[in-house]
Amino acid sequence: MTTSQPGDDTSAEVLEARVESLQAVVDRVLSWQESAPEGTVREELDKALDEVGLELDEATRERIVEHIHSGEEHTDVRRFLG
Repeated sequence: MTTSQPGDDTSAEVLEARVESLQAVVDRVLSWQESAPEGTVREELDKALDEVGLELDEATRERIVEHIHSGEEHTDVRRFLG
């Protein structure tokens, strides 16, 4: 049996940290870009993801851009992840 030590990364902790970072990115872009053209939303999303060091596949990026561009309200980003 392995004992976890403070500071050890577990897959659940890593996933939660990624979700929190992605949520912050989506909230930020949504607040600034909800009425912007889709291309601008995509540019801002890509830039924000780069800033926090997150990588998402193309399909996930597109789902997020569509959500933001559609003018929908805040959402939990977990709905965009697998």
